[in-house]
Amino acid sequence: MKTAFKTISALLFNIITGVILATLLGVPLIAGAIFMVCVGTVMSFTPASAGALRAGVYTEIWTGELVKGLREFLTGSWLDGVSDQSSIVDNDTIHLIDVGVDPDVIINNTTYPIPLQALDDKDIAIKLDKFTTKVTPITDDELYAISYDKMQRVKESHGNAINDAKFRKAAHALCAQKHTDKTPVLKTTGEVDGDTGRLRLTVKDLVSLKAALDRLGVPVTDRRLVLCPDHCNDLLLADQSFREQFNIDRNTGKIGNLGGFEIYTYGGNPYYSTSGEKKGLEDKGEAGEFQCSFAFYTKRVFKATGSTKMYFSEASTDPEYQRNKVNFTHRFIAMPKKADAGAVMMSGYQG
Repeated sequence: MKTAFKTISALLFNIITGVILATLLGVPLIAGAIFMVCVGTVMSFTPASAGALRAGVYTEIWTGELVKGLREFLTGSWLDGVSDQSSIVDNDTIHLIDVGVDPDVIINNTTYPIPLQALDDKDIAIKLDKFTTKVTPITDDELYAISYDKMQRVKESHGNAINDAKFRKAAHALCAQKHTDKTPVLKTTGEVDGDTGRLRLTVKDLVSLKAALDRLGVPVTDRRLVLCPDHCNDLLLADQSFREQFNIDRNTGKIGNLGGFEIYTYGGNPYYSTSGEKKGLEDKGEAGEFQCSFAFYTKRVFKATGSTKMYFSEASTDPEYQRNKVNFTHRFIAMPKKADAGAVMMSGYQG
């Protein structure tokens, strides 16, 4: 009876795994089920390799689920509609001459260290940013039981962590380091927030932002404005039309349209010093320093997605705790094609 129960359990395990793989690969479900039954039969004669093969199957499933979640998160976000150059990524590297990037933007970029390699034809090859999650411990039972609840929880926690990091870096990269003729950094001019000394954002400031893009020759369509929470709240206090159309999509951050901009709100925008210099990616504001809002023309920026990989160590290699360990790496980048891709609105300060 015990042997029969094990046999039936193994058969069901292989069928379910085959169905999941078939769904991910877009092939008939019956084909996936038959394939995994055959694999299970072979595994029964090679017990030494069974664990490794099974682990490989789970790596494919979990990685596929994470990739699917990352793609879904981009849909409708403030990066949706930005030119996607993923098709020309080679070995997690992209050639900027193929993207149409102005090399000056990359050479002067201070968002983070970017490995650059200038080629003879004046092309620049750039490695996509690598996002690595912290390790999650998972027991043998959780890893091998195809627990959808556990898979969903692990996928969501690692996917959310990766998305938080990649969007924060993208926002930082799309904001100018400081004010220049091609990279305007404007300051708000509204009433003083008595608690912080920050000058509130006004509708008049939005007009100034629009005028800055006009001077850059940015077309009037496909302009996108990403408000920080402070500036969004300022407009809610000041502008009746903004209040009336304020119906934020909690998943995408999209609010609506105002002043020729598609408006989004995002809580990870970078901070600026009182002198108008962009602070580092992980820097937070000190006294008089606040998050900015930024506007950009979607046709002058790009994004690209590279590889996604799952790493894990099996419980058999961890005799002390007897647990598997899982984490992921994901390659992605978003940045301007040209210096005149947009403008920044930082908060003025009255100390």
